[in-house]
Amino acid sequence: MTKENNSIWINAGEASGDMHGARLAKELMERDPGLKVMGMGGSAMEKAGCDIRYPMQLISLVGLTEVLPKLPRLLKLFGQIGDILKAERPKAIILIDCPDFNFRLVKIARKLDIPVYYYITPQIWAWRQGRAKFLQKNVRKILCILPFEQQFFKDRGVDAQYVGHPLLDLMPLDELEAIDPDPNLVGILPGSRSKEISSLLPEFAAAAERLSKDFPELKFSIARAPGVKEEKLRRFWPDHIPVTINQPENRYRLMRNSNVIMAASGTATLECALIGTPTLVAYKMSALSGYLAKKVLNIKYVSLANIIPDKSILPEYLLENATADNFYKQIRQWIGFPESAQKVRMELQELRKMIGEPGVAARTADTILKDLQKI
Repeated sequence: MTKENNSIWINAGEASGDMHGARLAKELMERDPGLKVMGMGGSAMEKAGCDIRYPMQLISLVGLTEVLPKLPRLLKLFGQIGDILKAERPKAIILIDCPDFNFRLVKIARKLDIPVYYYITPQIWAWRQGRAKFLQKNVRKILCILPFEQQFFKDRGVDAQYVGHPLLDLMPLDELEAIDPDPNLVGILPGSRSKEISSLLPEFAAAAERLSKDFPELKFSIARAPGVKEEKLRRFWPDHIPVTINQPENRYRLMRNSNVIMAASGTATLECALIGTPTLVAYKMSALSGYLAKKVLNIKYVSLANIIPDKSILPEYLLENATADNFYKQIRQWIGFPESAQKVRMELQELRKMIGEPGVAARTADTILKDLQKI
Protein backbone atom coordinates (compact mmCIF):
# COMPACT_ATOMS: atom_id res chain seq x y z
CA MET A 1 0.00 0.00 0.00
CA THR A 2 1.33 3.42 -1.01
CA LYS A 3 2.00 5.85 1.83
CA GLU A 4 -0.77 8.39 2.42
CA ASN A 5 -0.01 11.81 0.92
CA ASN A 6 -0.84 15.25 2.28
CA SER A 7 -3.65 15.61 -0.25
CA ILE A 8 -7.43 15.87 -0.32
CA TRP A 9 -9.79 15.00 -3.18
CA ILE A 10 -12.81 17.29 -3.73
CA ASN A 11 -15.59 16.12 -6.06
CA ALA A 12 -18.02 18.69 -7.52
CA GLY A 13 -20.35 18.01 -10.43
CA GLU A 14 -22.01 21.30 -11.36
CA ALA A 15 -21.49 25.08 -11.37
CA SER A 16 -22.57 25.93 -7.82
CA GLY A 17 -20.64 22.93 -6.45
CA ASP A 18 -17.54 24.15 -8.31
CA MET A 19 -17.96 27.61 -6.76
CA HIS A 20 -18.38 26.25 -3.22
CA GLY A 21 -15.60 23.69 -3.76
CA ALA A 22 -13.25 26.52 -4.80
CA ARG A 23 -13.90 28.48 -1.59
CA LEU A 24 -13.42 25.40 0.54
CA ALA A 25 -10.19 24.43 -1.25
CA LYS A 26 -8.80 27.95 -0.72
CA GLU A 27 -9.57 27.79 3.03
CA LEU A 28 -8.04 24.30 3.36
CA MET A 29 -4.81 25.35 1.62
CA GLU A 30 -4.55 28.54 3.68
CA ARG A 31 -4.67 26.47 6.86
CA ASP A 32 -2.24 23.84 5.57
CA PRO A 33 0.10 25.40 2.97
CA GLY A 34 1.64 21.98 2.22
CA LEU A 35 -1.75 20.50 1.31
CA LYS A 36 -2.45 19.46 -2.27
CA VAL A 37 -6.11 19.62 -3.35
CA MET A 38 -7.13 17.66 -6.42
CA GLY A 39 -10.31 16.20 -7.81
CA MET A 40 -13.20 16.84 -10.17
CA GLY A 41 -14.56 20.34 -10.70
CA GLY A 42 -14.54 23.34 -13.00
CA SER A 43 -12.83 26.67 -13.65
CA ALA A 44 -13.50 28.11 -10.15
CA MET A 45 -11.75 25.20 -8.41
CA GLU A 46 -8.91 25.36 -10.92
CA LYS A 47 -8.41 29.10 -10.28
CA ALA A 48 -8.37 28.38 -6.53
CA GLY A 49 -5.33 26.13 -7.05
CA CYS A 50 -6.93 22.67 -7.34
CA ASP A 51 -5.36 20.05 -9.56
CA ILE A 52 -8.44 19.20 -11.67
CA ARG A 53 -8.04 15.59 -12.78
CA TYR A 54 -11.45 15.40 -14.46
CA PRO A 55 -13.69 18.27 -15.64
CA MET A 56 -17.13 18.23 -14.02
CA GLN A 57 -18.75 18.46 -17.49
CA LEU A 58 -18.17 14.70 -17.74
CA ILE A 59 -20.99 14.14 -15.23
CA SER A 60 -23.29 17.09 -15.93
CA LEU A 61 -26.06 14.82 -17.15
CA VAL A 62 -29.77 15.44 -17.07
CA GLY A 63 -32.33 12.64 -17.24
CA LEU A 64 -32.10 8.92 -17.82
CA THR A 65 -32.20 9.21 -21.61
CA GLU A 66 -28.91 11.12 -21.50
CA VAL A 67 -27.29 8.87 -18.89
CA LEU A 68 -27.85 5.52 -20.61
CA PRO A 69 -25.75 6.16 -23.76
CA LYS A 70 -22.94 7.47 -21.54
CA LEU A 71 -23.04 4.59 -19.03
CA PRO A 72 -19.96 2.75 -20.37
CA ARG A 73 -17.97 6.01 -20.19
CA LEU A 74 -19.19 6.68 -16.64
CA LEU A 75 -18.22 3.19 -15.49
CA LYS A 76 -14.78 3.70 -17.03
CA LEU A 77 -14.52 7.05 -15.21
CA PHE A 78 -15.26 5.42 -11.83
CA GLY A 79 -12.50 2.91 -12.55
CA GLN A 80 -10.03 5.68 -13.43
CA ILE A 81 -10.86 7.72 -10.30
CA GLY A 82 -10.53 4.53 -8.22
CA ASP A 83 -7.05 3.94 -9.67
CA ILE A 84 -5.98 7.53 -8.86
CA LEU A 85 -7.29 7.26 -5.28
CA LYS A 86 -5.46 3.94 -4.83
CA ALA A 87 -2.20 5.43 -6.13
CA GLU A 88 -2.41 8.86 -4.45
CA ARG A 89 -3.98 7.79 -1.12
CA PRO A 90 -5.51 11.22 -0.28
CA LYS A 91 -6.13 11.61 3.44
CA ALA A 92 -9.78 12.50 2.79
CA ILE A 93 -12.41 12.83 0.10
CA ILE A 94 -14.88 15.74 0.21
CA LEU A 95 -18.06 15.30 -1.81
CA ILE A 96 -20.32 18.18 -2.86
CA ASP A 97 -23.98 17.29 -3.63
CA CYS A 98 -24.43 15.20 -6.89
CA PRO A 99 -25.65 12.07 -5.07
CA ASP A 100 -26.08 9.84 -8.12
CA PHE A 101 -22.38 10.14 -8.94
CA ASN A 102 -20.91 10.79 -5.51
CA PHE A 103 -22.60 7.87 -3.71
CA ARG A 104 -20.68 5.62 -6.09
CA LEU A 105 -17.43 7.35 -5.05
CA VAL A 106 -18.33 6.76 -1.39
CA LYS A 107 -18.22 3.00 -2.06
CA ILE A 108 -14.82 3.28 -3.77
CA ALA A 109 -13.41 5.36 -0.87
CA ARG A 110 -14.82 2.91 1.67
CA LYS A 111 -12.99 -0.02 0.02
CA LEU A 112 -9.75 1.99 0.13
CA ASP A 113 -10.37 3.02 3.76
CA ILE A 114 -10.26 6.76 2.88
CA PRO A 115 -12.51 8.93 5.14
CA VAL A 116 -15.35 10.69 3.35
CA TYR A 117 -16.83 14.10 4.27
CA TYR A 118 -20.06 15.19 2.61
CA TYR A 119 -20.42 18.97 2.23
CA ILE A 120 -23.73 20.27 0.81
CA THR A 121 -25.55 16.99 1.22
CA PRO A 122 -28.32 15.90 -1.13
CA GLN A 123 -31.75 16.90 0.16
CA ILE A 124 -32.73 13.37 1.13
CA TRP A 125 -35.09 14.73 3.82
CA ALA A 126 -37.35 15.79 0.92
CA TRP A 127 -37.38 12.35 -0.72
CA ARG A 128 -35.48 9.03 -0.55
CA GLN A 129 -34.90 9.30 3.21
CA GLY A 130 -33.63 5.71 3.18
CA ARG A 131 -30.34 7.02 1.79
CA ALA A 132 -29.50 8.25 5.30
CA LYS A 133 -28.67 4.64 6.24
CA PHE A 134 -26.09 4.48 3.44
CA LEU A 135 -24.51 7.75 4.66
CA GLN A 136 -24.53 6.55 8.27
CA LYS A 137 -22.56 3.42 7.30
CA ASN A 138 -20.10 4.95 4.86
CA VAL A 139 -19.51 8.67 5.54
CA ARG A 140 -17.36 9.92 8.42
CA LYS A 141 -19.05 13.31 8.80
CA ILE A 142 -21.70 15.42 7.11
CA LEU A 143 -21.32 19.21 6.95
CA CYS A 144 -24.92 20.51 6.73
CA ILE A 145 -25.90 23.78 5.09
CA LEU A 146 -29.48 23.93 6.42
CA PRO A 147 -30.12 24.30 10.17
CA PHE A 148 -32.67 21.47 10.48
CA GLU A 149 -30.50 18.95 8.58
CA GLN A 150 -28.19 18.40 11.56
CA GLN A 151 -31.02 16.99 13.69
CA PHE A 152 -32.47 15.04 10.75
CA PHE A 153 -29.16 13.22 10.25
CA LYS A 154 -28.37 12.82 13.96
CA ASP A 155 -31.77 11.17 14.48
CA ARG A 156 -30.64 8.62 11.89
CA GLY A 157 -27.27 7.97 13.51
CA VAL A 158 -25.21 10.10 11.12
CA ASP A 159 -22.42 12.35 12.49
CA ALA A 160 -23.57 15.76 11.26
CA GLN A 161 -22.61 19.36 11.93
CA TYR A 162 -24.34 22.56 10.76
CA VAL A 163 -21.79 24.94 9.21
CA GLY A 164 -24.12 27.55 7.67
CA HIS A 165 -25.37 28.18 4.14
CA PRO A 166 -22.62 28.92 1.57
CA LEU A 167 -24.76 31.70 0.07
CA LEU A 168 -23.79 33.73 3.14
CA ASP A 169 -20.20 33.83 1.82
CA LEU A 170 -21.27 34.91 -1.67
CA MET A 171 -23.74 37.68 -0.85
CA PRO A 172 -22.52 41.14 0.25
CA LEU A 173 -25.29 41.40 2.84
CA ASP A 174 -23.78 44.33 4.80
CA GLU A 175 -23.40 46.36 1.59
CA LEU A 176 -26.95 45.53 0.50
CA GLU A 177 -28.44 46.56 3.83
CA ALA A 178 -27.29 50.14 3.14
CA ILE A 179 -29.67 50.28 0.12
CA ASP A 180 -33.18 51.60 0.77
CA PRO A 181 -35.91 49.74 -1.15
CA ASP A 182 -37.84 51.78 -3.73
CA PRO A 183 -41.54 51.65 -2.69
CA ASN A 184 -42.60 51.73 -6.36
CA LEU A 185 -40.31 48.98 -7.69
CA VAL A 186 -41.53 45.43 -8.33
CA GLY A 187 -38.73 42.95 -9.06
CA ILE A 188 -39.33 39.96 -11.34
CA LEU A 189 -37.16 36.81 -11.30
CA PRO A 190 -38.46 34.46 -13.98
CA GLY A 191 -35.73 31.81 -13.52
CA SER A 192 -33.09 30.53 -15.91
CA ARG A 193 -34.67 27.52 -17.59
CA SER A 194 -36.61 27.99 -20.82
CA LYS A 195 -39.67 26.18 -19.47
CA GLU A 196 -39.77 28.38 -16.33
CA ILE A 197 -39.51 31.58 -18.36
CA SER A 198 -42.12 30.61 -20.98
CA SER A 199 -44.66 29.41 -18.37
CA LEU A 200 -44.19 32.07 -15.66
CA LEU A 201 -43.12 35.32 -17.32
CA PRO A 202 -46.41 35.82 -19.26
CA GLU A 203 -48.32 35.31 -15.97
CA PHE A 204 -46.03 37.80 -14.17
CA ALA A 205 -46.60 40.27 -17.05
CA ALA A 206 -50.40 39.89 -16.89
CA ALA A 207 -50.28 40.54 -13.13
CA ALA A 208 -48.04 43.58 -13.74
CA GLU A 209 -50.52 45.00 -16.27
CA ARG A 210 -53.35 44.87 -13.71
CA LEU A 211 -51.12 46.26 -10.94
CA SER A 212 -50.05 49.25 -13.04
CA LYS A 213 -53.73 50.18 -13.49
CA ASP A 214 -54.22 50.17 -9.69
CA PHE A 215 -50.86 51.82 -8.95
CA PRO A 216 -49.79 53.92 -12.02
CA GLU A 217 -46.48 54.90 -10.35
CA LEU A 218 -45.21 51.27 -10.25
CA LYS A 219 -42.03 50.29 -12.13
CA PHE A 220 -41.10 46.72 -13.11
CA SER A 221 -37.62 45.28 -13.45
CA ILE A 222 -36.59 41.77 -14.56
CA ALA A 223 -33.40 40.06 -13.37
CA ARG A 224 -31.79 38.32 -16.35
CA ALA A 225 -30.19 35.01 -15.33
CA PRO A 226 -26.74 34.14 -16.76
CA GLY A 227 -27.08 32.53 -20.18
CA VAL A 228 -30.56 33.97 -20.84
CA LYS A 229 -30.75 36.47 -23.70
CA GLU A 230 -32.63 39.75 -23.26
CA GLU A 231 -34.65 39.14 -26.47
CA LYS A 232 -36.00 35.92 -24.96
CA LEU A 233 -37.32 37.78 -21.91
CA ARG A 234 -38.87 40.53 -24.04
CA ARG A 235 -40.63 37.88 -26.17
CA PHE A 236 -42.76 36.94 -23.14
CA TRP A 237 -43.36 40.51 -21.94
CA PRO A 238 -45.87 42.82 -23.74
CA ASP A 239 -44.38 45.96 -25.32
CA HIS A 240 -47.00 48.27 -23.78
CA ILE A 241 -45.86 47.53 -20.19
CA PRO A 242 -42.58 49.40 -19.50
CA VAL A 243 -39.90 47.13 -17.98
CA THR A 244 -36.16 47.36 -17.39
CA ILE A 245 -33.91 44.31 -17.63
CA ASN A 246 -31.12 43.96 -15.08
CA GLN A 247 -27.83 42.23 -15.84
CA PRO A 248 -27.02 39.04 -13.84
CA GLU A 249 -24.26 40.75 -11.82
CA ASN A 250 -26.80 43.31 -10.52
CA ARG A 251 -29.38 40.80 -9.30
CA TYR A 252 -28.64 41.21 -5.57
CA ARG A 253 -28.98 44.96 -5.92
CA LEU A 254 -32.32 44.55 -7.68
CA MET A 255 -33.54 42.14 -4.98
CA ARG A 256 -32.72 44.72 -2.30
CA ASN A 257 -33.94 47.73 -4.28
CA SER A 258 -37.35 46.13 -4.93
CA ASN A 259 -40.24 46.73 -2.58
CA VAL A 260 -41.71 43.30 -3.46
CA ILE A 261 -40.75 40.48 -5.85
CA MET A 262 -42.40 37.84 -8.06
CA ALA A 263 -39.97 34.93 -8.45
CA ALA A 264 -39.67 31.45 -9.91
CA SER A 265 -38.96 28.88 -7.21
CA GLY A 266 -35.25 28.13 -6.74
CA THR A 267 -32.10 29.41 -5.03
CA ALA A 268 -33.11 32.98 -5.93
CA THR A 269 -36.04 32.87 -3.49
CA LEU A 270 -33.67 32.07 -0.60
CA GLU A 271 -31.42 34.94 -1.79
CA CYS A 272 -34.44 37.30 -1.72
CA ALA A 273 -35.30 36.04 1.77
CA LEU A 274 -31.76 36.63 3.09
CA ILE A 275 -31.83 40.13 1.57
CA GLY A 276 -35.17 40.67 3.34
CA THR A 277 -37.57 41.42 0.47
CA PRO A 278 -41.16 40.07 0.49
CA THR A 279 -41.28 37.58 -2.41
CA LEU A 280 -43.99 35.41 -3.88
CA VAL A 281 -42.71 31.99 -5.00
CA ALA A 282 -44.12 30.54 -8.23
CA TYR A 283 -43.63 27.18 -9.87
CA LYS A 284 -45.31 25.44 -12.81
CA MET A 285 -44.83 21.97 -14.26
CA SER A 286 -46.89 19.54 -16.33
CA ALA A 287 -49.91 17.94 -14.64
CA LEU A 288 -48.20 14.52 -14.69
CA SER A 289 -44.92 15.84 -13.21
CA GLY A 290 -46.93 17.70 -10.56
CA TYR A 291 -48.85 14.55 -9.64
CA LEU A 292 -45.63 12.50 -9.35
CA ALA A 293 -43.90 15.22 -7.31
CA LYS A 294 -46.76 15.24 -4.80
CA LYS A 295 -46.44 11.45 -4.50
CA VAL A 296 -42.69 11.29 -3.79
CA LEU A 297 -41.91 14.50 -1.91
CA ASN A 298 -42.11 14.53 1.90
CA ILE A 299 -42.23 18.32 2.26
CA LYS A 300 -44.91 20.90 3.08
CA TYR A 301 -43.18 23.75 1.22
CA VAL A 302 -40.91 24.14 -1.82
CA SER A 303 -39.02 27.31 -0.83
CA LEU A 304 -36.13 26.97 1.62
CA ALA A 305 -37.30 30.27 3.15
CA ASN A 306 -40.34 28.30 4.39
CA ILE A 307 -38.74 24.86 4.83
CA ILE A 308 -36.03 26.14 7.21
CA PRO A 309 -38.38 27.73 9.79
CA ASP A 310 -41.10 25.13 8.99
CA LYS A 311 -43.69 27.84 8.43
CA SER A 312 -45.04 29.85 5.54
CA ILE A 313 -43.20 33.18 5.35
CA LEU A 314 -43.10 33.58 1.56
CA PRO A 315 -46.42 32.71 -0.16
CA GLU A 316 -46.10 29.82 -2.61
CA TYR A 317 -48.20 29.59 -5.79
CA LEU A 318 -47.53 26.20 -7.32
CA LEU A 319 -48.82 24.24 -10.32
CA GLU A 320 -52.46 25.23 -11.05
CA ASN A 321 -52.23 28.08 -8.48
CA ALA A 322 -49.39 29.81 -10.38
CA THR A 323 -51.72 32.27 -12.12
CA ALA A 324 -51.64 35.96 -12.95
CA ASP A 325 -54.78 36.44 -10.84
CA ASN A 326 -53.12 35.01 -7.71
CA PHE A 327 -49.90 36.96 -8.31
CA TYR A 328 -51.87 40.19 -8.79
CA LYS A 329 -53.86 39.69 -5.57
CA GLN A 330 -50.74 38.94 -3.51
CA ILE A 331 -48.68 41.90 -4.76
CA ARG A 332 -51.71 44.20 -4.52
CA GLN A 333 -52.13 43.16 -0.87
CA TRP A 334 -48.48 43.96 -0.06
CA ILE A 335 -48.50 47.32 -1.88
CA GLY A 336 -51.99 48.39 -0.78
CA PHE A 337 -51.44 47.35 2.84
CA PRO A 338 -47.73 48.00 3.56
CA GLU A 339 -48.09 46.60 7.11
CA SER A 340 -48.65 43.11 5.60
CA ALA A 341 -45.33 43.40 3.70
CA GLN A 342 -43.64 44.74 6.84
CA LYS A 343 -44.73 41.62 8.75
CA VAL A 344 -42.97 39.47 6.12
CA ARG A 345 -39.81 41.62 6.44
CA MET A 346 -39.76 41.06 10.22
CA GLU A 347 -40.10 37.29 9.77
CA LEU A 348 -37.30 37.30 7.19
CA GLN A 349 -35.02 39.01 9.73
CA GLU A 350 -35.68 36.10 12.11
CA LEU A 351 -34.95 33.61 9.31
CA ARG A 352 -31.66 35.40 8.58
CA LYS A 353 -30.64 34.93 12.26
CA MET A 354 -31.50 31.22 12.06
CA ILE A 355 -29.23 30.72 9.05
CA GLY A 356 -26.23 32.19 10.87
CA GLU A 357 -23.13 34.11 9.88
CA PRO A 358 -20.76 34.22 6.87
CA GLY A 359 -17.51 32.24 7.07
CA VAL A 360 -19.09 28.92 6.01
CA ALA A 361 -16.14 27.65 3.93
CA ALA A 362 -13.73 28.58 6.75
CA ARG A 363 -15.81 26.71 9.37
CA THR A 364 -16.06 23.69 7.08
CA ALA A 365 -12.29 23.63 6.49
CA ASP A 366 -11.61 23.92 10.25
CA THR A 367 -14.04 21.10 11.05
CA ILE A 368 -12.55 18.72 8.47
CA LEU A 369 -8.90 19.40 9.36
CA LYS A 370 -9.57 19.07 13.11
CA ASP A 371 -11.47 15.85 12.60
CA LEU A 372 -8.65 14.41 10.46
CA GLN A 373 -6.25 14.91 13.38
CA LYS A 374 -8.30 12.44 15.40
CA ILE A 375 -7.80 9.62 12.88
